[in-house]
Amino acid sequence: MTLRRAHLADAPSIAQIHRAAFDHPWSEADFAAYLASDHLWVIGDPIAGFLLIRAIGDEAEILTIAVDPAARRNGYARTLLAASKQELAGLGVMRLFLEVAADNLPAVALYEREGFLPVGVRKAYYRRESSPNMDAKLLSCALPAAH
Repeated sequence: MTLRRAHLADAPSIAQIHRAAFDHPWSEADFAAYLASDHLWVIGDPIAGFLLIRAIGDEAEILTIAVDPAARRNGYARTLLAASKQELAGLGVMRLFLEVAADNLPAVALYEREGFLPVGVRKAYYRRESSPNMDAKLLSCALPAAH
């Protein structure tokens, strides 16, 4: 399983995976802009998933993570999370945050297995076209101090 930092040339593949995973996808230009200032990892060859994190000081936030629907249940998201947590801890990040749709039960279960705990709720945060908006669960995970 190939895991590496993303390059500008990866933006089309990343955007395609994001389109397959989310109701309101980000564009290639969005991902190209994030590459300039944030942590973006990809996994697989060809790319099967990605993880985008913004770190500020001793905190970081997962902005988005997605795995191609055809490649799910292979441990890609777990591998992306583990690698990013290790790298962030090495940069002095103490806490990692994220938000996830409350009805995204597979993602919630993954985050809980990876040590994330609930810290809040954003009511009706995720827009839904054909159903009521969905709450976002706010989760947080303490990162081990780097040695």
